[in-house]
Amino acid sequence: MTSTQETAVRELASIRPHVAPERLLADLVPPRHFRDARFSTYRASDAYPSQRAAVVRLEAVAEQLTARRSGFFRRRNDPPAVYLDGGFGVGKTHLLTSLAHAVGVERSAYGTFVEYTNLVGALGFARTVEALATKKLVCIDEFELDDPGDTVLMSRLLRELADRDVALAATSNTLPDALGEGRFAAEDFLREIQAMSARFEVLRVDGEDYRHRHTTTAAEPLDAATVRAAATGTPGATLDGFDDVVAHLATVHPSRYGAMLDGVPLVALTGVHPVTEQSVALRLVVLVDRLYDRDIPVLLARSADAAQGRLFTEQMLAGGYRKKYCRALSRLGALAEDGRAVVGGASPEVR
Repeated sequence: MTSTQETAVRELASIRPHVAPERLLADLVPPRHFRDARFSTYRASDAYPSQRAAVVRLEAVAEQLTARRSGFFRRRNDPPAVYLDGGFGVGKTHLLTSLAHAVGVERSAYGTFVEYTNLVGALGFARTVEALATKKLVCIDEFELDDPGDTVLMSRLLRELADRDVALAATSNTLPDALGEGRFAAEDFLREIQAMSARFEVLRVDGEDYRHRHTTTAAEPLDAATVRAAATGTPGATLDGFDDVVAHLATVHPSRYGAMLDGVPLVALTGVHPVTEQSVALRLVVLVDRLYDRDIPVLLARSADAAQGRLFTEQMLAGGYRKKYCRALSRLGALAEDGRAVVGGASPEVR
């Protein structure tokens, strides 16, 4: 930083939050970005009938979970379990949060795959099961299949919860531009959860990415001076060099990334450039997810020698974590557009 004014701006790289295990459990609620998501606000496209069909089925699941028990005995080990299968930006998370809201936030647990694995790490498996078994519904967004150990852990967790009469709902992603992969996500999911696969009902959600698959390289990049000025003019904003944030993320457990953003209305980064290490890229994915959950606009100024570069390398985008990276680019592109609205004096787009 080069001025007294700029030194007064908070740095994300200086924030090191302490997060009690109890907060991890309390944070298992629909993210702020989807606080108003309801089935009635989901804009199902007439071009994709599966969208409306998914809404109808999930409304029935919600009704089943909220209806008073009748005199008929329902089998203890037969709670609803649904899996939403579809590409990026087709509204799966909107539908999943709508289900949680319909059942009742106080009776639901809602989190990403990573947040649940972090919870198990913090509380232990048995305490996690006991805590989640008090809910009527457990929602897992962005179920990940790229870590065999975590997948086995989550499969066991789902089985324990289903055995305790907890309803389950999950999503993951299929690449929208991968010809022939239309149902690979569902097939992979059902194969990997093994003993639980017969309990899950797959709901296909076709469609196009409503975020229009923005990427951080599609728009004209902002210059560093503009980014700094916007950050210094926004109370509570953070302003960092990209490399400083990357280095900081390596010292903070991903379960604390959300708490690191408490009270932050805008994140500004300068010197953004492509990352080449997988571990760095995966930490950035988690950070982007937490930024997106909280609707925090992002301002990005690229380094001079990376004006045309991607955030992730072509090798990464073609590799085993490509779904994570494509999701992150889609979400970061949307947040960057919100950042541009802040610079231009407009209100960020409501997505």
